[in-house]
Amino acid sequence: MIKKDKKVLFLASFEDASILRKFTILFLITSIVPMALLYYFYVQTTRHGQLGISTSNYTDLMILMVLGVFIGFITIRSLLVKIIDISKQNSKALENLLSPETIKELNQGENEIVVLSRSFSAVTQQLEANVRSLELAKKTLHAVMSKVGHGISNMQNIDTFLNLILETFTNALNGKVATLLLLNDKKTELIITTVYGASYDPKRKVHLKLFDGSPLAKVLSEKQPMSVSGVFLQNYNNYPLLKELFGENLLCAPLVYHDHVSGILTLSRPEANKENFTEEDLELVFNLASQTAIAIENSKLNRDIEKTYFETISALALAVDAKDKYSHGHLDRVANHAIMIGKRLGLDDEDLNTLRDGARLHDLGKIGIPDEVLKKDSSLSDEEWVIMRRHAEIGESIIKPVRSLQHLCDLIRHHHEKLDGSGYPDRLKDEEISPLVRILSVADVYDALTTERPYRPKKSKQEAISILRSMKHHLDQDIVNILVEGLESEEQLT
Repeated sequence: MIKKDKKVLFLASFEDASILRKFTILFLITSIVPMALLYYFYVQTTRHGQLGISTSNYTDLMILMVLGVFIGFITIRSLLVKIIDISKQNSKALENLLSPETIKELNQGENEIVVLSRSFSAVTQQLEANVRSLELAKKTLHAVMSKVGHGISNMQNIDTFLNLILETFTNALNGKVATLLLLNDKKTELIITTVYGASYDPKRKVHLKLFDGSPLAKVLSEKQPMSVSGVFLQNYNNYPLLKELFGENLLCAPLVYHDHVSGILTLSRPEANKENFTEEDLELVFNLASQTAIAIENSKLNRDIEKTYFETISALALAVDAKDKYSHGHLDRVANHAIMIGKRLGLDDEDLNTLRDGARLHDLGKIGIPDEVLKKDSSLSDEEWVIMRRHAEIGESIIKPVRSLQHLCDLIRHHHEKLDGSGYPDRLKDEEISPLVRILSVADVYDALTTERPYRPKKSKQEAISILRSMKHHLDQDIVNILVEGLESEEQLT
């Protein structure tokens, strides 16, 4: 049993032996045995005197055989040494590709062929992993580009794009929550404007005071990104929400544009992720923050330009309103009536602002109507009505090129549509007419009825209400009732 175990151990040791050692043993076995047999043949033949060649020739033959064996040994051994050198170089090269644990596992076998085989297998597995990683990165890149493209094509304001930026770089850096904080005008506070990864109502506009020496103040003053601890939150005990927005492992990057700092971009990682942010992470987020600062500045410039444009066309609309002595003040009165109806219907601020701006611009297109038609003292002919009705389309064409005013196009183009489809310019009917347009239409008709016209005297409030209620096929009667309630309420107050 012991001999059998020794035999097994010897075979196992031989199997794991170095390729050079294996070669030496096998070469000796395959070369010495033939020479020993030849020597035995020599002894036997000389002893019986039957050797066919002379002793000297036989000796030369033996020398040549030994020399041949030696040359073969040296040649094959040099080839094997080269193979071993390649294996060692391979091991060194693998140190840059594989983990130390994997390298240690590969070198457990003494056989270079086994090590080389394991190395190729490990490299193959690593390459397969890299291919999978590249495929995943490719899919992620496509997803990001798709989101960016979708965000740009559908972006109505800068907030949509900022949300997209936060989402993209949070996922790219395995973060949890990203926030965008902008400085107030006095540069004494940071206002949280955009958040990704946590529930936050932008309307809250949480303000963070800048304490001297605080990490946030340091980021702004040094204009450099840094990784900070969430300990700074102790200065903001009144805001428990901040613990969710700013974790212990926090990356902060200033929004810098032309050496001007406008805010901070932050990213926190999950508590389970103890990995610190690297220099590459800091540089990446700093570059992203700089691009974000440029986008915000451009947005401000665009808003200023669009505000100027809105004020200009509002002035044009008022100029048109002032040209007609019969409709002077019509725009402001319609806006007031529409806002009153909207408030009673519980519309939010965004819709109320749309109603107000749409009412002030709804007759803007009359700037393209000739004075002989616009200021005619008598009723319009059929041909003149065709010209007059173009004002809705003209008004829309004036504001349509301005992205920030495109939400007013529906009001300006369709304020003369009627529920039965007899209106203009698109002959919309019923549900095709939006709620805001219905409100504007009622307010517009009421003010037109209660205003002096060259072809008829103005109606009293009660007469106008009676006419509105008779227009069941033209106007939304629920909105008419809301207008009547509002007018009666205003009358009681006065």
